[in-house]
Amino acid sequence: MTQLLDIEGLRALRDRDDLGLVALVPTMGALHSGHLALVELAKRLADTVIVSIFVNPLQFGPNEDYDRYPRPLDADLALLDAAGIEHVFHPTVDEMYPNWPATTTVSAGEAGRILEGVTRPGHFDGVLTVVAKLFHLVRPHVAVFGEKDAQQLALVRRMVRELHFPLEIAAQPIVREPDGLALSSRNTYLEGADRDRARTLSLALRSAADAATGPASGGEARIRAARAAAEAVYADAGIAPDYVEFVDPATFAPVSDDHRGDVLALTAARVGTTRLIDNLAFEV
Repeated sequence: MTQLLDIEGLRALRDRDDLGLVALVPTMGALHSGHLALVELAKRLADTVIVSIFVNPLQFGPNEDYDRYPRPLDADLALLDAAGIEHVFHPTVDEMYPNWPATTTVSAGEAGRILEGVTRPGHFDGVLTVVAKLFHLVRPHVAVFGEKDAQQLALVRRMVRELHFPLEIAAQPIVREPDGLALSSRNTYLEGADRDRARTLSLALRSAADAATGPASGGEARIRAARAAAEAVYADAGIAPDYVEFVDPATFAPVSDDHRGDVLALTAARVGTTRLIDNLAFEV
């Protein structure tokens, strides 16, 4: 495995003429089976896969968990080596942001100030800035992201389209634990009863989908029924969600109560001290 610690080394690799199609898998480390699914998809799509590991300070707010975010680099490298990954880019903050704090950034616009952007102002500006840097440095033909971070995925796709990055964005479906909990690096924070309570997010989304699509839904207010069903699951668990929202997956615009067609249900909640997100697509 080649460990690339600086931009000069990354550029030297990328300038080789024997790489074929190149895929990028951007990560913040603390890798799990969900990340490995991204890697496997990348391997199917390209000849050479470059995985980045970088805990990006620009996407963390002042009261978020940047300092305690897990950084098990040796374990991550071992997982990637076992998965057959030959190139890993894991730069320092000084390498990625030579003038910190960063002054040149990418704005996610209004779409970055809704949903996750309400609780995490500036988060998506930080995400898009580091992703744009990685696209510029790696010059991939395809980049692979997970569908769990649905708003992030939508914003990255919009940035690629609007800034004319010459690459394809591929999406890997959510990987879940047997009880439905979406895999996340932050799941390592869950302890004791909080681990069991964390499945409330996926249960709420499934209840919403059942309420919207089941034979008892009826009428013209399927989305209203879906919202009520999700909120009831949260209430039973004693958890107050940050949001339960239903959007058009193509535009991320909220759908009306009488909407017909594809829906993406999104939710976020704090379980103990850990904030989790999840989503589920269905059709009404």
